[in-house]
Amino acid sequence: MNWRRGTDWAKERPAVLRLAAQLGRGRGTMRMFDHVNPPPAARFRPNLANWEQSDLAAVWIGHASVLLRIGETTILTDPVFSNRIGIGLGLITGGPRRHIAAALSPTQLPHIDLILISHAHFDHLDRPTLARLPRDTAVVMAHRTQDLIRDLGFRQITELRWGESTQVGDLKLRARSVRHWGARTFYDRFRGFNGYLIESPRRRILYAGDTAYQEDFKDIGSVDLAIMGIAAYDPYIAAHATPEQVWMMADHCRAERLLPMHHSTFRLSHEPMHEPMERMLAAAKGSDRVVIREVGQQWAIEN
Repeated sequence: MNWRRGTDWAKERPAVLRLAAQLGRGRGTMRMFDHVNPPPAARFRPNLANWEQSDLAAVWIGHASVLLRIGETTILTDPVFSNRIGIGLGLITGGPRRHIAAALSPTQLPHIDLILISHAHFDHLDRPTLARLPRDTAVVMAHRTQDLIRDLGFRQITELRWGESTQVGDLKLRARSVRHWGARTFYDRFRGFNGYLIESPRRRILYAGDTAYQEDFKDIGSVDLAIMGIAAYDPYIAAHATPEQVWMMADHCRAERLLPMHHSTFRLSHEPMHEPMERMLAAAKGSDRVVIREVGQQWAIEN
């Protein structure tokens, strides 16, 4: 993780952080070296033939990018399709590389009704990916983050603080508090960071974004699906939960099903890449509540 040494060096240098903030606003159009030695393809290829017939469906595209179908609405969470994430350095992106390709490309996506962005970190808000998505798509994101995408041309952007809600079609979205942090380049700590409770007339889904262990999900009530990150806890336990802690939080919100994400895609921490899912399955003790285990897999409840 050589990029981590550079990040740690930059943290104590405000001028470097201000430069990084500008370099992080590119669209990636000139970064041709990002496409050299691309990551291997996912073992599973999603089949979207019956996508619109599902009452509730999910595809794990990779990392925190999940394609959701809830009733009549299709949502894309934290879209990141790039081979690398980070700041633009001319012909290459300075930051972590992808270890497994996104299960779908932007051109393979169905019509997206809503882009849901939890916070501004580069592995959740990727401008080169967003620049490839339709501008007429509604975007919901955390407080004081829309300046990072406004120039991309999205015409309907809604920011939410914790506890605030908005309506998109027949869906109600409420921003939930999480234990994380929102700065994109360390000096912009004013930025918000959210989880989201998504409610349709028939279904309830918790998209937790990034969070350390907390007990704030106990008041949510039951949900049909909880989507939670299970990696990047070593040594960042103050910002990311362990798989065992995720299992407890899924119990807190009485999740009928759990989709573990934020693992196996980018190396952001020190634990082995395979460890989070192994620990997740051990914590689940054979339970069928864990619905997706590998990039590209999908799950659905038909109408």
